[in-house]
Amino acid sequence: MADVIAFDADDTLWHNEPLFAQAQLKYRRLLASYHDEAFVERRLHETHIRNLEHFGYGIKGFGLSMVETAVELTEGRITGAEIRHVLELAREMLRAPVELLPHVDTTIPRLAQSNRLMLITKGDLFDQESKIARSGLGDYFSRIEVVSEKDRRTYDRLLARHGVEPARFVMVGNSLRSDVLPVLELGGRAVHIPYATTWSHEHVPEDLLRQHEFTRLEHIGLLPEYLAGVGE
Repeated sequence: MADVIAFDADDTLWHNEPLFAQAQLKYRRLLASYHDEAFVERRLHETHIRNLEHFGYGIKGFGLSMVETAVELTEGRITGAEIRHVLELAREMLRAPVELLPHVDTTIPRLAQSNRLMLITKGDLFDQESKIARSGLGDYFSRIEVVSEKDRRTYDRLLARHGVEPARFVMVGNSLRSDVLPVLELGGRAVHIPYATTWSHEHVPEDLLRQHEFTRLEHIGLLPEYLAGVGE
């Protein structure tokens, strides 16, 4: 059925969103003496989204957005010690252990025995390479691509580079916006495996989803059986 089965990384193979949630909680508490926590969270989100075109996805860009937001919200009154605290929040995220999601440690090796696997993830190159190495999964993928964005143009470019026809390509991931819709628009297939929480930036309108057909699985452990059934 497929020449290549590709996987997203963050919140598909290992936990990632909880790192941001925990950092934001500590950040809100740090700035609570200046502003209401809900207001701090909203402004941080706005700054982070605005800075994506400058810093890209990942922890480093998020850390810079935390610093910028803190300076703006305190009108420059934030102390050096508090800025140091903000930077330490980013360092804690970068140092956090890689925790695989359930069934990943058995499913990926199993699929790699008879399939060509690819990893396609967006974010900071240094951070993503570090997590891939620490995950212990890197050797199961024939190709690893760290990209700045995951849209139709990116997938088109990657498939052309690796000589893969869209109809023979399957993408597996937790994000409808990044892992499912662009691949379907290109003529490929996609499997959606939802994560417990989803970053609001990755949300997709329901009316748009109704225009496409894709498979949704409860967890990645169900993927081999699904692929075997489709291939029959």
